[in-house]
Amino acid sequence: MKEVKLETVLEVYENLQELPESIQALMTTAIEVRNSAYSPYSKFNVGAAILMDNGEVVAGSNQENASYPSGLCAERTAIYYANAKYPNAKMQIMALSASSQTKVTDKPIPPCGACRQAIAEYEIKQNEPIQIYFMGAQGKVVKSASLANLLPLIFDNSVL
Repeated sequence: MKEVKLETVLEVYENLQELPESIQALMTTAIEVRNSAYSPYSKFNVGAAILMDNGEVVAGSNQENASYPSGLCAERTAIYYANAKYPNAKMQIMALSASSQTKVTDKPIPPCGACRQAIAEYEIKQNEPIQIYFMGAQGKVVKSASLANLLPLIFDNSVL
């Protein structure tokens, strides 16, 4: 038997104002699009904004459905739209903001497992990491230099 230790390195910023201005702007887009979320069931709004290497910003919010599995998270809404609109551009930075309509969300909220898998697919496709910044409605912001920090044992096409 061999024990393997995995390590995750993240940067934690005390608040939005501590971020570089360009990241503040991207996060502001995520916050704004969060308000367009359709979340009548969970009452949980999420916004995602992606900076592409061509300078474009693509945004998306979560969209729910009474048939719960038919909804889509903000991260996947944005990432799929980004690839549909700019299939040859690379995704450089993703900013995420989540808020609850029923309580204060002041802790950083990372992507769910399904979204992590989708982000992993595009990191592999473009052979470059996607920086991910995430926060609640207020408070600290966490930066991951790559999805691999959030999902270290990636399931990818090499196993198919």
